[in-house]
Amino acid sequence: MLDAVKEEQGQELEVLEALDDEQVCGEESSSCAGEELPLVFEVPAGKKPRLDAFLSSVCDESRSRLKKLVEQGRCTVDGQVCVDADQKVRPGQRVELRLPASGNAVEPEEGPLEILYRDADLAVVNKPAGLTMHPCPSCPKGTLVHRLLWYFPELARQEGPRPGVVHRLDKDTSGLVIVALSERARLKLIEDFAARNVHKTYLAVTRGIPAAEGTCDLPIGRHPTIKTRMAIVPEEKGGRTALTTWETLYASPAAGFSLLSVRLFTGRTHQIRVHLAQAGFPLWGDTVYGPYDKTSPAGRQLLHAWKLEFTHPVTGEEMRFTCPPPADFPHAMLALERGTRRVILTGMPGCGKSAVLERLEKRGMPVWNADRAVAAQYQPHAAGWLLMHQRWGHAFFNEDGSVDRAKLTRMLAETPGMRKELERIIHPLVRGSMDDFFLDAVSRGLPAACAEVPLWFETGWKLDGETSVTVIACPDEMRHERLHETRGWTEEKIAAVESWQWKQEDKIRAADLVIDNSGTLADLDAELDRFQKALEEHGDVLEEKLSASWQELWSPAES
Repeated sequence: MLDAVKEEQGQELEVLEALDDEQVCGEESSSCAGEELPLVFEVPAGKKPRLDAFLSSVCDESRSRLKKLVEQGRCTVDGQVCVDADQKVRPGQRVELRLPASGNAVEPEEGPLEILYRDADLAVVNKPAGLTMHPCPSCPKGTLVHRLLWYFPELARQEGPRPGVVHRLDKDTSGLVIVALSERARLKLIEDFAARNVHKTYLAVTRGIPAAEGTCDLPIGRHPTIKTRMAIVPEEKGGRTALTTWETLYASPAAGFSLLSVRLFTGRTHQIRVHLAQAGFPLWGDTVYGPYDKTSPAGRQLLHAWKLEFTHPVTGEEMRFTCPPPADFPHAMLALERGTRRVILTGMPGCGKSAVLERLEKRGMPVWNADRAVAAQYQPHAAGWLLMHQRWGHAFFNEDGSVDRAKLTRMLAETPGMRKELERIIHPLVRGSMDDFFLDAVSRGLPAACAEVPLWFETGWKLDGETSVTVIACPDEMRHERLHETRGWTEEKIAAVESWQWKQEDKIRAADLVIDNSGTLADLDAELDRFQKALEEHGDVLEEKLSASWQELWSPAES
């Protein structure tokens, strides 16, 4: 594939003004609009398209506008003015398009800019995410070029609305950009980019976990119906050769995301985003080529121009630069790793689960209760109520349609297998309610949410993401006394209900945390202080461990 790419370099269409980029200037903008200098193209081998179709395939303008520009005499083919948009062009012909000048000089604008290197001929800067590269109709001010002119006044000597720009990054991609400060450097860098002699490596956070190494060499072209998007397009339909390789630096099986080192061998618009999405691993935060996700912790597609390797255009010195990603990278990764911490409260009957849940809710933690979810299913005409009616008729229902809990309890004790059958009906409905509760907590970006599930261990349920199972414990004598006094349970009922469950000591051994509820309410509040602190400390340890690991990955010693 590498040989094919090199061979293609002598044949493929190259924008002679060196439009080698990951994106033009935002999703909605045009790469051609507002240019003062002509754009020059060469028709690739093997194709004889119409002039307007050819220009549409290489320039981010509508075909109707391009047709009007041709008819206005703004296009030449091999030096001859052509006003016929339907004319066929042949391989090897040189097509020049002159777009209307913007009429406005780019004025310097003050703003933060991290400069990693500068000399008389070039600079290397770290472009922040959210900053458009150069002026365009949708973004006439506040671009990187405006800031570059503030820091490098000599750029004003260069013509056109994008002085110093020899390659580009998407607006929401952060990272390393080379800036040509002299004309001799600009021309040589344009040549080096066209020859693929500048090596670019990116960091990307993807959904899913690809293999340790991967490659995609599918051709990329303009989407056939959505002009602001790129797509996998066969070469015979206008797609251009593209090659992307990647290596997995970090994978999180629990959270389902990966950190990749991505190498570009061609520079098609949106190449990384399109190729990774095609491979089944779209970038987190990419709402164009990935799914819309209101729970996403990323405010942009997580793509960062990490490394640059090139030959100095004047001195011939080998240049290498590495730039760690901005803070939103580790923050988003940590949020994905941690997610919303799902806390399960469980324990034996009479241990005080409801009292704990009530106090946690008063402390601001969102809570959910399985008993209330079951009660909701027992309401007339609820899904669970209908299924129970269908299975057992009126066996344990009152005249008003409500469930006679006492009669149901007797039937469960006297009828072998009935409890398991009832659980198979009710538990999926209750589980669905709990999942909706946790999903809502995740969508709101909450650090933790708590669900009380008396039969957590017995159901065998599992949860994705950070989960803590906490058992509320107290001596059996105390539990039984509470059940006698507050619920009126007999010893026989206590024994029957407990026979369905794990023993308390087994639950404690299987738990992540234990809350002792054998004292006063003041003692319980102290236990909850300790419990919440333990949750916070776990998150702090996880953050410290992962942050150190990621920092080592993207800040190698040799850089």
